[in-house]
Amino acid sequence: MRLPKPNTWQYHALLGAAGMLVLGPLGGIAAAYMNLSLGFFVGGQVLAGILGSAVTAGYGAAGRHGANYIQTAAASVAGMGGMVVVIQAMGWMGMAQPPLWQLIGYMLCIGMYGVGVGMLYTPLLVDRMQLTFPSGLAVANILRALTDPVLLRRSIARLAGGMGLGVLASVGATRIAWLGAIDLSASTFGAGMIVGARIGIAALVGGLAGWALTPYFVSIGWLAPGDPYRKITFLFALGMILGAAAVDVLLLLGRAWQRARVQASGVPGTTGTVGTQGNPAAMPQRWIVAWVVVWGLAVVAAGVAWFGQPAGYQLMAVVLVLIFALVNGISVGMVDQNPISSAFVLTVILMAAVGLREPHIGLIAATVLLVSTAEACDMQQDRSTGWRLGTDRMVQFGYQVAGIVAGAILAVLLARLFMDAYPVLRLDQTVLPADQQPARWTSAMTYKIVGALRSMTQDRPYQRLAVWIGLAIGLATEILRKAIFASARYRRFAERSRAGRACDFMLDAVILPSPYASSFGGFVNLPAAAWMAAGGVTASLLESRQRPASRDAALPEDMSTPSLIGGGLIAGDALAALGFGIAGLMAVVA
Repeated sequence: MRLPKPNTWQYHALLGAAGMLVLGPLGGIAAAYMNLSLGFFVGGQVLAGILGSAVTAGYGAAGRHGANYIQTAAASVAGMGGMVVVIQAMGWMGMAQPPLWQLIGYMLCIGMYGVGVGMLYTPLLVDRMQLTFPSGLAVANILRALTDPVLLRRSIARLAGGMGLGVLASVGATRIAWLGAIDLSASTFGAGMIVGARIGIAALVGGLAGWALTPYFVSIGWLAPGDPYRKITFLFALGMILGAAAVDVLLLLGRAWQRARVQASGVPGTTGTVGTQGNPAAMPQRWIVAWVVVWGLAVVAAGVAWFGQPAGYQLMAVVLVLIFALVNGISVGMVDQNPISSAFVLTVILMAAVGLREPHIGLIAATVLLVSTAEACDMQQDRSTGWRLGTDRMVQFGYQVAGIVAGAILAVLLARLFMDAYPVLRLDQTVLPADQQPARWTSAMTYKIVGALRSMTQDRPYQRLAVWIGLAIGLATEILRKAIFASARYRRFAERSRAGRACDFMLDAVILPSPYASSFGGFVNLPAAAWMAAGGVTASLLESRQRPASRDAALPEDMSTPSLIGGGLIAGDALAALGFGIAGLMAVVA
């Protein structure tokens, strides 16, 4: 088959069809099924990257860009497919189902707003802060390896080995009791291998702190006996990220202001942009700001016109997206965790704090947070891949937008399809007795959403206090870290002896860990934080035993042995999850 010439309309038609009509719907169906049956779904970036590279293999090394466009569109479609839980929640709460075109239009507006906000922050998170984005790095390594024969020969053993281990671990966790009992997670272990020991151990420190404080939280009434610590620590974690981000953003704004002053003075050599690697066609910020404003207003207007929403709560949700897209984006960039349900719950808490007591209004408004934050972080993740590959930023944004259009339609149709085919999905599980709970369709995310909305009738000030405490911790910790690690005297101490290096590690990972990393332990159960730490320690041990002379100069710097194995583990876990999802769906259909 003769492939169309790159950058022609036929070329983009081929890539768009592969992403929006084949790989995207496949991932969307799997995501919808997993969210309705389990309450979580696997992101589509890694899977779509692997499959997309098969479509563009004939282009050689240049095919990595086309494969990246395919996975960008497909991931958007799949991510929107997972949002069927919003429509299921409407049914559980007894809301009248609006016409299909209104639901599609509302989801479309929210998705478009989300990708715009995500792109708005990519110059900060991707270009300047250069966060790792573990899944984004995994996709970049996969695309580079699968589309370049030289890189493929040199990296295939480590990449394929990691994928094989990821599949075996995922299958083993569902088939072997003791592996399931320790919550084995190949993708979390793989993410730890990519980010390293300092971040992995910091995440475990955060989890251990929450576990140790559980009895105290129970004693003061912030947790009920038997509740997991993360039911309250996720609020601390969100506040910590926000506090640390405030420090970093202020520092970046200060540097930008100083640079602008120097440029205005006409000093030679100060013009140009910083951090434009992989950005041959930078998105004009004025253009993207206009996009965000237009679609933000569209979200408000759609909520008011089609759902009878008070404009104030719609506007509040739109503004909160600007905060959570940054906070959650940093979390994704550091530890590959997007706490979208936490953003949803905190939005409900804030709306209750300003007087909202009507769960139906809260659902429509907080849906803006759930969908927009998910799509914004997907945009940042995709862009981190494009940044590493040198993919055109504007074209990639276009594929993201196209994926949102297809995904909005697919999400609404899948929700109707599943709930019509399986009426049990319409039953409100939050009010069903234990012996009537459906075994096959647990719908854990919908359960959490509806439960949080029904709690709006009671305002709990301690939840807001937890956020403020977390913000203070993040702010103070990040200021101390910046002051200590910037000290020339401290750097000399840390670099001159083994004892200095050990003290530096302990300070960075345990005593004063990064709020971005330690907050991960507040979002997840303790075993997940432990697997992240184990992956980080394993990566550091591999790096320490690898001699500098043995480093393969043909591989890019970020295609190290730990990153290739870690990326393979993430990909293998995702492949296994997709297989389980399709197999489960086929069993239900049969």
